[in-house]
Amino acid sequence: MTRPAEPARAAGRHRPRKRLGQHFLTDQRIIDAIVQAIAPQPGQPMVEIGPGLAALTQPLVERLGRLTVIELDRDLALRLRRHAHLQVIQADVLRVDFTALAQTLCATPSTPPTRLRVVGNLPYNISTPILFHLLAHGSAIEDQHFMLQKQVVERMVAKPGGSDYGRLSVMLQWRYAMEKLLHVPPASFAPPPRVDSAVVRMLPHAQPAAVPRPMLEELVQLAFSQRRKLLHHTLGRWLDAHQYAGRFDTRRRAEEVPVQEYLDLAREAHRLIADGKDPSCAGA
Repeated sequence: MTRPAEPARAAGRHRPRKRLGQHFLTDQRIIDAIVQAIAPQPGQPMVEIGPGLAALTQPLVERLGRLTVIELDRDLALRLRRHAHLQVIQADVLRVDFTALAQTLCATPSTPPTRLRVVGNLPYNISTPILFHLLAHGSAIEDQHFMLQKQVVERMVAKPGGSDYGRLSVMLQWRYAMEKLLHVPPASFAPPPRVDSAVVRMLPHAQPAAVPRPMLEELVQLAFSQRRKLLHHTLGRWLDAHQYAGRFDTRRRAEEVPVQEYLDLAREAHRLIADGKDPSCAGA
């Protein structure tokens, strides 16, 4: 088998662009640990978000044989296009339809349908929007492995009762089982970021709870809008205005409510409105 050419390593120096949040991973020990956690297998359809200077790209494509990368930086995309084993999509990842991309990359007549694997060192300035963007494509994705700011990862995997538990915890745990894998210090990057980083594994639930996302987002946003206050002062008023008569204890703070209770409440509230029992819908 021909060894894939090394992307970008021989392409000269690239000055990191602050506006794009570029911090390039350089620690080989960390790179090896991430690749081992991802465990890429030959022929698997995989997409890397933000390949940058190809620190992860090279070992991934060596194991996969072919890799699709999404890179916003025009100069880096141009360098990456020189290599036949990479399919380069120069685009804002927030505009990429991952479901459509999965249908294209996973459509092989000789094999059963497969799902997409997604990896990346996400730009810290837009990491949360990327995570929420991918929520809509969970059914097309096998797994996700991301490097993120350590505090963000801790919020993602947080359990009820702690200060890290919040809107991000609820929304992501609705769709994924998640695990923090590695701690990555600032010295592992060039230039070093001002924060510690971590790698997280995200496995989409095979059968996530059937909950209307807009309703869940509205309830969770409202619940955590004043997290120091009891829910009676925030979410409780919303429920009263919508004449909700179900069982939901608002004598708690938002961080004390398990994910499943938020899911149940969103489903019940949506049904209440859909049945026309919500007085705010009268005459609509």
